[in-house]
Amino acid sequence: MINFLANPARFMSATAWVAPAFGVLAALLFVIGVRDGLFHSPAEQFQGETVRIMYVHVPAAWWSLGVYTFMAGASFVSLVWRHAMADLAARAAAPIGATFAAICLITGSIWGAPTWGTWWEWDGRLTSMLILFLTYLGYLALVAAVDDEEKASRLAAILCLAGFVNIPIVHFSVEWWSTLHQPASVLRPGGSSIDASMRAPLFTMAGAYFSLFVALAIAHMRASVHRRRVEAARLRAAGAGP
Repeated sequence: MINFLANPARFMSATAWVAPAFGVLAALLFVIGVRDGLFHSPAEQFQGETVRIMYVHVPAAWWSLGVYTFMAGASFVSLVWRHAMADLAARAAAPIGATFAAICLITGSIWGAPTWGTWWEWDGRLTSMLILFLTYLGYLALVAAVDDEEKASRLAAILCLAGFVNIPIVHFSVEWWSTLHQPASVLRPGGSSIDASMRAPLFTMAGAYFSLFVALAIAHMRASVHRRRVEAARLRAAGAGP
């Protein structure tokens, strides 16, 4: 599959339907998830109605980690096998992952104010998530700052792989250190401790975030292929001039 999609023409042919289909799916899942999260799921015993921000915050946290993991895999393939489409995939994922991380931090602060009595605390989970967000920004800044595209891809891939060490720190921080965050309650050994009436809209919203990621990433990659084709045609035309 990697070799098949390494060819831009094959990639463009195989993904012509992906972005529109996943865009529609994302919109549908967001409508269902927001409706169920706001109106059909119960309030929490101790947090009351403020728990509803979970349906935005938690999937954003999950997929900010998931997108960075995808970027690290794509960066590894790009760095080792000089896979141009893998580089495009990592570049396309970066702004989406950065946005998810920003949503996670912002909604977490809003949730933390009434729950913990503070907008911010330098605990393990919050600090490592902030570092993840800054790593996303560093990746984007590096790609934008280096004019040589091949050099930028190589440096960005190295930065991405170096930053991947933070992913297990974010994930396991609540187990390694004493933090304000509670331990995992959904994806944990022994099954979820969250009632099904809350779990269903949470997973629906997680599916919405994932579908949005696929739609935006594929659309970005296809736009990048089109741009490179236009630039190549322009260079050929300039070389064939009088």
